[in-house]
This record gives sequence, C-alpha cells and structure tokens, in this order.
Amino acid sequence: MTWAIGDIQGCYTQLRALLDAIEFNPKRDKLWLVGDLVNRGEESLETLEYLYSIRKSAVIVLGNHDLALIAAFAGIKKSNETLDPILKSPNAKKLIDWLRGQKFLHVDSELGYCMSHAGISPLFDLRLAKNYARRCEEMLQSKGYKLWLALMQGKNVTKLEKKMSEIDRERFLYASFVRMRYCFDDGTLDFAQKGTPNFSSSESATLKPWFLSPARKKIKEKIIFGHWAALGYFNNDDVCCLDSGCVWGNGMSAMRLDDHEERVVRLECQTNGDIDEEF
Repeated sequence: MTWAIGDIQGCYTQLRALLDAIEFNPKRDKLWLVGDLVNRGEESLETLEYLYSIRKSAVIVLGNHDLALIAAFAGIKKSNETLDPILKSPNAKKLIDWLRGQKFLHVDSELGYCMSHAGISPLFDLRLAKNYARRCEEMLQSKGYKLWLALMQGKNVTKLEKKMSEIDRERFLYASFVRMRYCFDDGTLDFAQKGTPNFSSSESATLKPWFLSPARKKIKEKIIFGHWAALGYFNNDDVCCLDSGCVWGNGMSAMRLDDHEERVVRLECQTNGDIDEEF
C-alpha cells in the first residue's frame, strides 16, 4: 500500500497512532510525506529519528520548517526549543545530511500523483516544475548549500520576470515549492494572506488559492501538498491538501494513493487520538 500523510511538525505520538490505524508496515508499504516533519511539536527529534529509521520506505518532500532546521544547523537562522533537541543530538549531522538529500518535488506518473510541500506554481507545467525542483535539490546538496540557503532566506520574490538576477529567480522557485498559498490571476505570489479561502467570494476577485489561478498550467498528475493548516483537508480532481493542522490540536490525515478510491483516515489530535475514517 502507498499512503500520503500531511504535515507532522513534531507530533510523533500522533504520527505513530495514525500509522497504527492504517496498519502501515515499512517492510511492505510506502509512505509519502508532504514536508514540515519538524518544528512547533515537542517530539521533533523523535519524529526525525523514526523517519530516518524507515527511510527506505519513505518518500519525502521538504517543507519550510524542515529547511528552517537545516538553516539553524548551518548557523543561518536561530533555533528554538523544539529544534534544539535535534541540533544537540549526537546524530544531528547524520539527520541533517539526510534531510538535505530529500526532494522538493516527487512525481509518480504510474500512480497518477505528484507531491510538493506548498504545491506547484500555476506558471509551471510538470516539465518546468521538475527542472526547477531539481535545481533547488542540487543547490541544497552542494558544498555551498549554506550560502545558497542564506540567500533563499532573503527578500520575498513574488513573480518571474524576464530581467531578473539568477538569485531572485531561484528565490521565486524556492518560495513556490515551500511557501506558496495565494496568488493573483497572473501567477504573482502573495505572502501576506495565510487564512482560510472564501470559496464563495466573487469570481472577479484577483487573489485566489494557487490551485484556482486562471493562469494555472495543466498537470495531468494530481498534486498532493500540505503547508496550509487554515485550508485544512481539501480534495478535488486536481489537488489534495493533507495539512489537517495536528500541531494546532486539529487532525492528522493519511490518504491511500494506490487503490483509486483515495481512502482517507484522520486522527483527531485534540480528542485523545480518536480515529475517523472519512472515506
């Protein structure tokens, strides 16, 4: 079986309860993880150590919180009380090096799905998205990753332009894969709005969730993403958001990808781990 799970953010106890509920067996099954494995939750180290232990069975795309951990290890950003145990662990370098080797985009055309933490910019078709994700992966895995990552933490770049520096271009690509939520009709990103979309608002509104942009290029594979707890579990023919906001006391969701039914199992994190099979 192949399951995709939304943002964990250090909620290790809840993750293991959800894996028990779906009867996940790392010797038999595959686990897709949409990123934001760590930060905010009190069991970030335990989460990372467990996922490392099943790494041969896990497909991971990096989220902004995972990249913040790498940046803290590199001395680029300040750590915090939920990341400190990882950085102080004797296994810190091994875990960080492993994280640096993870993807920004995963595609499985046979299953009919692709996965990125925040989604895929409406300006990218799948070929472009693959190329741009590969560029980010190569830079993060390079010897000069610290400088590159520091530059990615700089100013917000909201759109692609013909005349722009290579660094600004890469800032846009980086943000598209790990920070994107809303964009304008022309595909320009907006980082100010983070709330719940009002799907009943006027069609003339120019600020929309990225997946509803009229500029969006057609991608055959369904896009699995997270990053948007305020959106929560959302599923239509084209995209599925699996960030149910467990770290905020809401839920953690798993969706089966290999049975054509998209069975969803949700753990209610606020109610002592009650399991709800939605589909």
